[in-house]
Amino acid sequence: MSAHAGTLTLDQIVGRLSVVCPGEVHGEGATPIRQIAPLQSAEFGQIAFLANPKYKKHLRDTRASAVILRPDMAAELPAGMAAILTPKPYVYYARVAALLNPPTRLAAGVHATATVESDIPASCHIGAGVWVGAGVTLGERVEIRAHATIAEGVTIGADSVIHSGVSIYADCQIGERAILHSGAVIGADGFGFAPDFANDKEAGEWVKIPQIGRVIIGNDVEIGANTSIDRGALEDTIIGDGCKLDNQIQIGHNCVIGAHTVIAGCVGIAGSAHIGHHSALGGAAMILGHLEIAPGTEISPGSMVMKNITQPGKYTALYPLERHEHWLKNAAQLRHLEKLAARVEKLEKLLKRAQTEDI
Repeated sequence: MSAHAGTLTLDQIVGRLSVVCPGEVHGEGATPIRQIAPLQSAEFGQIAFLANPKYKKHLRDTRASAVILRPDMAAELPAGMAAILTPKPYVYYARVAALLNPPTRLAAGVHATATVESDIPASCHIGAGVWVGAGVTLGERVEIRAHATIAEGVTIGADSVIHSGVSIYADCQIGERAILHSGAVIGADGFGFAPDFANDKEAGEWVKIPQIGRVIIGNDVEIGANTSIDRGALEDTIIGDGCKLDNQIQIGHNCVIGAHTVIAGCVGIAGSAHIGHHSALGGAAMILGHLEIAPGTEISPGSMVMKNITQPGKYTALYPLERHEHWLKNAAQLRHLEKLAARVEKLEKLLKRAQTEDI
């Protein structure tokens, strides 16, 4: 949840963002801006953005007071419309949105119904029904919101926000400025079981392997609602600095997620997979265990990754959507590909032999 920052002029916006994102005012710098909005629905006092040229047709009809767009598109602006010109309008939009809507920070203090078994800084907020176990270390201004559970030995860096209902298991480490959304579970046991079966597999059991590692989460990481990150079996599960994880993601034990990687919802990553830094995993992608994914790799939504990826690039393992009866027909043909390949190979050999005999 964010609070509204009030009204800023274009000159003030550009001045405040000058260190992190270059921008130049086009037109009246005193134009007041109270909020950001889509180009099609923006009203007076709001600023819109144009990142994709295919939407430039909406410029002539927008009621926005100003627009964020690239310098080479300034000529498309209606006469008299103010703008901020920047080489990265989408990034600038994100910065402006954050500037106008800073996150709500809760007042410091410990709620009467919270149970706190560790010494914590006075600047922290501990909400209703929270449990903070023994040996927990919190940085300054950490917020732990209602009914979150912070087990023994956990470390949480300064300015992090732990939303309602989050569970952080013992000895895990969370960096500074992290955001953990409701229902996230950090450090539950990984899926580790050794099969102790008879040869015929008609008798026996699965033997649980103690999970003695931790989860280590870097600085500036955001973890979505109901995402689960398992603790390591022997080594630690590691989430690098700046990673952004969507809702309902499963990350198995001993995984290493490189810095500034983004992972969309419903992705499943099996144990001991290593994802290189600055990678992007589309929604519902599946990564098998013990794989190495090169830095800078992009995986399309719904793809199944079954082998190492050694070169960065965009990878897709999808079967195109089609009518069910067509899919059934094609799937039936796919089952015979191996036989077909063998027949083609045999025919090629016969053709080569015939050509040789003709010569």
